[in-house]
Amino acid sequence: MSLRLLLFSSSLLLSTLFSRAQDVPVIQVETHLIDTTLSVRDAEGRIVTGLPQADFTVFEDGIPQKIRFFAHDNQLPLSIGVIIDASGSQEKFVKEHEKDIEAFLRQILEPNDQAFAVCFGNHLRLVSDSTSSAPAIIDGIRSFDKGNTEFPEIGPKEKRDLGTALYDAVFYSITEKLATIHQRRKVLLIFSDGEENSSEHDLLDAIEAAQNADVLIYAIRYTELKHGKMDARDRYGMRALDHLTTQTGGKTFDFHATNLRQDFTEIAGDLHSLYELAYQSTNPTRDGAYRKVVIQATRPGLTVRARTGYYAR
Repeated sequence: MSLRLLLFSSSLLLSTLFSRAQDVPVIQVETHLIDTTLSVRDAEGRIVTGLPQADFTVFEDGIPQKIRFFAHDNQLPLSIGVIIDASGSQEKFVKEHEKDIEAFLRQILEPNDQAFAVCFGNHLRLVSDSTSSAPAIIDGIRSFDKGNTEFPEIGPKEKRDLGTALYDAVFYSITEKLATIHQRRKVLLIFSDGEENSSEHDLLDAIEAAQNADVLIYAIRYTELKHGKMDARDRYGMRALDHLTTQTGGKTFDFHATNLRQDFTEIAGDLHSLYELAYQSTNPTRDGAYRKVVIQATRPGLTVRARTGYYAR
C-alpha cells in the first residue's frame, strides 16, 4: 500500500469474532488525516530540499499537532490545470506567450503527469482535457484563440452575456477536475489580471475549494497599464490574486515586475521540490468550521509555503 494512500481520510474497521457462531459485530472508527503539500525557501528565496520530518512543526488553531506521515513529494505525478483569462484585456498577452507556456509545460510534464487547460471569459471552456502532451494543450489554446468555441464547458451552464468569471473558473476547475484525484501533486496555474465580474462563486469559495482539495495555486498577472499606471479596478484584481495564491501555498508573479521565463523556472523548481505531511487533528469535530493551520520549519531563516487552513467537513 502506498504512503500517499494512507494520507487520505479512511475508515478503520475493527471486528471482534466470537467463538460461537454469531453475527460479527463491527465497530467503525473514522480517522481524518489532514494532508498538506508544501515547499520551503531560505532567506534568499532559494528552494530548500532534503529536510527531515523533525525540522517541521504543525499547529492547528494554535494547538500543536503530531505529524503522522512525512515524505518528499517530488516522486508523485503532477496534475496541473492551466487557467487562461481569454477576456479582451488578456487575449493579446496569452497569444504573445504561447511558446513560453509550451516550453514550461514541456519542462514540467513527465510521462505520468497530466495537464488540462480552461479558457474563460463569460464561459468556461475545457480546451484541452487531461494529457501529458504539452503540444496538445497548446493546440487547444490556439484553436480557442482562433475563434473555435465548440469546446465543452465546465460547471453549470450560466447565462452570462458579458463578463469575466475568474472565480468560477478556479472553483469548477478544482471541483470537477482535481478534487477527486489522489496520490498526485495538484496545481492550478492562472493567467489573468484578477478582474472578476461574472461568477456565481466568490473569492472565498475559490480559496475554500483549493484548500480543501490541497491545490497549490500560482498566478501570472498581466495588467494593461493606462499611461503607465493601474486604476482602482486593477489594484483590486492584484490583491485578489495575491490572496488566492498565498492562502493556498502558491505565489503571484507580476509580469511587469519580473521575467516570465524566470517565473516559470521558479514554479517548476517548487513543483519538483515539494514535501508532503499529514496529521490527525486533535479536534475531531466535523462542524464545517474553518481551522487555521500553521506549518513552520524549525531551522532559522526558512519560510514554508502551504495552505493556511481548511474547513472541517
